[in-house]
Amino acid sequence: MDALSAGRSPDALPESDAWQDALPQAVVRFEEGRITHLNAAAARLWGVSNQKAAGRTLLEVLRRHTLEALAERGGELELDVAGRTLRCVAVPGALIVEDVTDHRRREAELREATAILSHEFRTPVTGLRGVLEALEYAMPTEMQQSFVKQGLQEVERLARLVEDLAVGFRPTRARTVPLSEVFLRAERLLLPELSAHAAQLSFGDDHLVRADPDKLLQILLNLTENALKYGPRGAAIEVRAAARGSWVEVSVSDEGEALSSTEHLFQAHTRGDHAPGLGSGMGLYIVRSIVQGWGGQAWAERREGRNAFVFTLPGVAGLV
Repeated sequence: MDALSAGRSPDALPESDAWQDALPQAVVRFEEGRITHLNAAAARLWGVSNQKAAGRTLLEVLRRHTLEALAERGGELELDVAGRTLRCVAVPGALIVEDVTDHRRREAELREATAILSHEFRTPVTGLRGVLEALEYAMPTEMQQSFVKQGLQEVERLARLVEDLAVGFRPTRARTVPLSEVFLRAERLLLPELSAHAAQLSFGDDHLVRADPDKLLQILLNLTENALKYGPRGAAIEVRAAARGSWVEVSVSDEGEALSSTEHLFQAHTRGDHAPGLGSGMGLYIVRSIVQGWGGQAWAERREGRNAFVFTLPGVAGLV
């Protein structure tokens, strides 16, 4: 019985092939190096109909020697094609291709989120360690209470970071805050490192800003720790703030050697050419991500013979 007498057109697929058109993966069937069938996803991926592809060689249609070789030897590989990531699996008589671009992007985002979390958790954990080590020793009650208060602040920061897991890393608790309040917290947390480097840290004028205090603290800690790493031992680190219209510009400057290039330093997993010790390379990336979250900018430049890392944040009319 021919196709017409069976009630379907000559070009209709056999029933055994029809189900393949419902698959999201591209399926290329072949015999002796020549294509016998493309399902609908494969026809869309390579821009050729099943009818035109049938009988042609794999190389003619797929246009990649890597896929032709994979079909011959079997196995699997990932291939970047026109900005997409394709996972290709060859089994006897068929090549199955799946677009895993979104999956790989989610994996990359997860790795990035893990790196950011690792970096952000490091500061409060370090603070808590210092508090607990100090409380091992006998001290006046007033000083002990001060350490306990500091420890509770760091526990609160950890609790907020855990909450942020559900909503991302952009500032979510913005309020009007004097810069001096955050400056004092940063100075207290950085005191051990400042002492170890014999460095002096100074703060400029106070301003009212609109920001998440914990995120702002994270920025100041990241930038000051960078200054300690790259600046000479015993040098001065200056934190200055100035009004720029409706914004406040904050800069952290050090006496390190002039940087030949700075823009790449704000990219994820990037460290300076002479960065000492180990690090995630996420510090400046986190800084820029937070700053852009409140609409500001972050950059680095040479100012008055010093390296200045600068960021802007929304200002609030009136002085403290």
